[in-house]
Amino acid sequence: MRVAVAGGTGLVGRYVVEELAAAGQEPVVLARSRGVDLVTGAGLDAAMTGVAAVVDVSNVTTMSGRKARSFFDSVGRNLLNAGERAGVKHHVTLSIVGIDRVESGYYQGKLRQEETVKAGRTPWTVLRATQFHEFAQQVLDRVAKPLAVVPRMRTQPIAAREVAQHLVGLVLSPAQGMAPELAGPRVEQLVGMVHRLLRARNQRRLLLPVKYPGATGAAMTGDGQLPTGRGPRGSQTFDEWLARSLAQEG
Repeated sequence: MRVAVAGGTGLVGRYVVEELAAAGQEPVVLARSRGVDLVTGAGLDAAMTGVAAVVDVSNVTTMSGRKARSFFDSVGRNLLNAGERAGVKHHVTLSIVGIDRVESGYYQGKLRQEETVKAGRTPWTVLRATQFHEFAQQVLDRVAKPLAVVPRMRTQPIAAREVAQHLVGLVLSPAQGMAPELAGPRVEQLVGMVHRLLRARNQRRLLLPVKYPGATGAAMTGDGQLPTGRGPRGSQTFDEWLARSLAQEG
């Protein structure tokens, strides 16, 4: 089966492509580097020829609610419309646990993405997952050295590859609407994750924990980004992921 992967060159997207191929499916990468502009729709119809299902793991780096809403709305509509023309039978979207409980411009965009998918005519599945183990490095990458400004946040992180494996399982199954939330095996403090990452890589940076003000900060330091019910859980802990990553780098 031909399965289109929107954002197939990104962190999760690369793993989704690998897992689809390992499952005997034919992944089709939708990305600018492959001649497809998801925001404008350019090249999308040609790439979607013969595609039976879509996995949307597209992403934009922004904290602006306006930019996030515009991106996810445009990409979602373009994918759904092209999917209808191609005869797509299942549209799977990756979302984030807690986006309806934590106020964030980026999360507003993800909520818009979910609304767009739900309003479409194609059978759909939305998977909300917690932050990835890789999120600790992404936080560091946002601020120039020697600082490391890290939000105070509780999370239940999961390996990006395990998220990809779960997405592939979903796209090869019947559509189910909102899927049970996916999380990692253990609750962590993001500040602690970043501290262990810096120590493991022998990197010296001034770690500055920051709590967001008001309800947003309270939700982030509380249960706002933790799963609310039972659901599938990843097996690899952050420390196990970190050890494996260091071994691969060395």
